[in-house]
Amino acid sequence: MTKPAVYQVSDWVGKSGDNWVSNQRRLDAMLAAFGEAAIAAADPLPGEHVLDVGCGAGASSFVLADRVGAEGRVLGLDISPQLLERARQPGHGAVDFALADAATAELAAQAYDLLFSRFGVMFFGDPAAAFGHMRGALKPGGRLVFVCWRGAAENDWVRLPMGAIRGILPPQGAPDPEAPGPFSFSDPLRVERLLAEAGFADIALAPFDAQIPFGEGVTREAANDDALGMAFAVGPLSRALADQDEGVKARCAEAVRAAFAARPGERSVLIDGAAWIVTARNPG
Repeated sequence: MTKPAVYQVSDWVGKSGDNWVSNQRRLDAMLAAFGEAAIAAADPLPGEHVLDVGCGAGASSFVLADRVGAEGRVLGLDISPQLLERARQPGHGAVDFALADAATAELAAQAYDLLFSRFGVMFFGDPAAAFGHMRGALKPGGRLVFVCWRGAAENDWVRLPMGAIRGILPPQGAPDPEAPGPFSFSDPLRVERLLAEAGFADIALAPFDAQIPFGEGVTREAANDDALGMAFAVGPLSRALADQDEGVKARCAEAVRAAFAARPGERSVLIDGAAWIVTARNPG
């Protein structure tokens, strides 16, 4: 049995950050429906000030900026210098960005109407403390809205490739469900407890499901190849295969390509994704 991957801040400064920049356009397309649903739940208003946590290359930040208008303000925080460099490219809109960890960053007290995140809050080492720290930046009555993944078994971007390699690689060790990682907030009771400990009120989780375009191409065969490349570059499969020889990687590639080929789609591979839309309020 192999040990499960451990997600660290250094990953986003190093190889993981590089891989996300390389695949940024496709990754933003994959996550677009989830970000749109979270922004709809947040309902940003003209003139509001918004803190976008784990903003990446700024896809959600720019939409938020459009919603709050010229009288509003959006500050995007991320720990990846590579992604922030992409976000700051000319023509990307009027958003302020800062290289900082929202869990510990110096934030102006009671300065924001909305604390928002699209898949950026599941990696905190001490999430209750991190959310408590961020709550201090919210105005009394200010809103917290974020989207996070539900369980790995409900998300094909993990389930399909990792299921395909069973029998080729040794079984993967089960991760600590509360360790920092993409599925650390899959348990709704844990999310409710952490946010309550951080001082939030009116906590609610709503399930949101969407089909994800994982891989694209001018033909379906090209889309299958693209999906395979994505799986090898970003996500749990890339970690599982990091130390494997080329023969093992080739066998896994064949199995994963077959799994993607069984999914619907014409010029993309459509897979199922499952998330929580989490909302809460700063009582003051």
